[in-house]
Amino acid sequence: MICKRISDLLAVVLSRLDALCRIPFALAMGIQDTGVHHLTSSHFIMQLTPVIAIHMTAALAAVALGPFVIHARLGKKIKPWLHRGLGYAWVTLMVLAAVSAIFIRDFSLPNIAGYTPIHLLIPYTLLGLFKAFQFLAKKDIQNHRKAMLGLYVGACVVAGAFTLLPNRYLGNLVWHQWLGLI
Repeated sequence: MICKRISDLLAVVLSRLDALCRIPFALAMGIQDTGVHHLTSSHFIMQLTPVIAIHMTAALAAVALGPFVIHARLGKKIKPWLHRGLGYAWVTLMVLAAVSAIFIRDFSLPNIAGYTPIHLLIPYTLLGLFKAFQFLAKKDIQNHRKAMLGLYVGACVVAGAFTLLPNRYLGNLVWHQWLGLI
């Protein structure tokens, strides 16, 4: 019974995955009809703007790339060239996600000039990256590792969990529009 429910849920998620991939690229190409124009609930109306599409694409890519960066260094066979290449790509995605978040405002939550508490992740991310590269320049690999793992957990995993709350844009998209659960 549980396996059937999980397989049904997985089938629904995979069938809707095309929409997630289609939206940022359609917006980048200037196509107006992406299939998802806005999400509504009793408290919430938010448009999928190009800035949100850029932010969402960079953040999702950083979440997906992070474990490969970590494994390239911590795996059974250490591959520093792979770790370095993937690491620079991950850092670029994190900077893109942080900088694009500056331009995303939400006036429906408690805010100051449209900036909500989740926007505190912007300085956390940028300062964390700066500090991690400082450790690397000093050849302090242990603290570099701790800083980067802390950034991945804090800025990717924890922030990702917050974005999946039902009253947030991506959470509403996943739980309400795609899965129809909430």
